[in-house]
Amino acid sequence: MHKVLVIHGPNLNRLGQRDPLQYGAGTLKELERSLLELAVELGVTLETFQSNHEGKLIDIIQTTDAHGIVINPGALTHYSYSLRDAVADYPGPVVEAHLSNIHAREPFRQQSVIAGAAKGQISGLGFNSYLLALRAVVALLAEEL
Repeated sequence: MHKVLVIHGPNLNRLGQRDPLQYGAGTLKELERSLLELAVELGVTLETFQSNHEGKLIDIIQTTDAHGIVINPGALTHYSYSLRDAVADYPGPVVEAHLSNIHAREPFRQQSVIAGAAKGQISGLGFNSYLLALRAVVALLAEEL
């Protein structure tokens, strides 16, 4: 059975409290519940991890035994070359997910340094961005068989 790691970057622990127009009203716990339900449906195991610290995100990518990753790097999306390098070095498929449409936001948020190292990016669909990213990682893993 495949294992997928979902990584939530800085400030995503505040979902449900921060700017609901951009990020929706749902909490991180509610998002993770939806992801776990979908993982069961897709026949994969799921691990989730959230940190506000760049180094901890890099450490989990470098040490995980998961076969694929869904990542929302939060604000690190736009400038963390060290996180980008960790994603590039990871041997399995990685799909970047964003609740808001980063390409329709402030100019500094429109560029992702992570995107070039990931298999794909899904943004602007709220919780569905994560759910679609999980489906994409599972599909990519199935192609490897």
